[in-house]
Amino acid sequence: MNPAPPSPPPTEDCEQDPALNRVRAALVNADMVGTLCGEMPGGMSPRRFFRVALASGGSVVVMYVPTPKQGVQTAARQVVGTASFVEVARWLERRGVRVPRVIFQAPEFDTLIVEDLGDDTLAEYLRRTPEAAPALYRKAVSDLARAQLEFESANEPCSIHERAFDDALLRWEFDHFKAWALDARGIALSPGEQFAFSSARDELARTIAGWPRGFVHRDYQSRNLMVQEKDGSPELWWIDFQDAMLGPRTYDLVALLMDSYRDFDESFVSERLAEYASVRGLEADLPQVAQEFDLITVQRKLKDAGRFVFFAQTSGDLSFLKYVDPSIHRARTALRRVARRSPALAALQEVLDARLGTLSEGRPPAGS
Repeated sequence: MNPAPPSPPPTEDCEQDPALNRVRAALVNADMVGTLCGEMPGGMSPRRFFRVALASGGSVVVMYVPTPKQGVQTAARQVVGTASFVEVARWLERRGVRVPRVIFQAPEFDTLIVEDLGDDTLAEYLRRTPEAAPALYRKAVSDLARAQLEFESANEPCSIHERAFDDALLRWEFDHFKAWALDARGIALSPGEQFAFSSARDELARTIAGWPRGFVHRDYQSRNLMVQEKDGSPELWWIDFQDAMLGPRTYDLVALLMDSYRDFDESFVSERLAEYASVRGLEADLPQVAQEFDLITVQRKLKDAGRFVFFAQTSGDLSFLKYVDPSIHRARTALRRVARRSPALAALQEVLDARLGTLSEGRPPAGS
């Protein structure tokens, strides 16, 4: 690689937002000339995304992945830095998963320049063409199942093997729900309720951590799947996979089918679970897959509810608060199906019923 040219002088905007300075410096180092079109919608992570229209034609996306300040613990062991995105992208691409092409790496500026896949997330695409939902979700389920099978048969070291949904992480996420969806909202548990909550947390964490582990995207949902039409047929691209890790086979299915931003009826979910089992060769184990799905739904959706409150209260962005009650509703619905199998989960159901009352509406708000 040629020596990097000097970084451009900071503009007034760059001085106010250091991320812009790094984005511009990365473009200079990549010998790219273009116009910064603005910041793209992000999520609840510190990562930021900027679209750049190139003078030579087309556009790229510059991903800014800030290094956390010394002594600051990243939430729920989220991976930081650009290296993981590049490694996981290459691993997935070699196995036929569509991912954005990495065009230029600028780790010294905490940035990556990647292919621009447009603005059509799966969620956005289905707002215009809701009739495409069954076909696209079949694609999403089969793509995930095949990636899991590829991971199981691959003999290739990858950073994915270095992190996992272990007992400690699962407990942390459960406690995150209590700290933010309950405590931070003034919902205090009695000593007896706290004991019931902790007992259910321990049982769920121990059970889930004990299952066989495979590839987990970690946030495989409608805002992290992009849609592009090729020859008139919509295809799916994966994004936001840099935190991929080891975990239970149904974790990403819960993220996809219990999506906080979309709502599906039970028959739609059951059909997708059956399709997943078919691709994985698990037809005979479908009842077990469904039970695992419900247990993960309890754990994941309670964590999501806590995460939405945490983000709103620490960032000032209140837009995610509308998803708190739908997430809790999904968890409680699944909990009712599995509570009869476990006194600890039955006690948790009683606690949530007593403290959260009846949530009358489990759907995301219109326009989500």
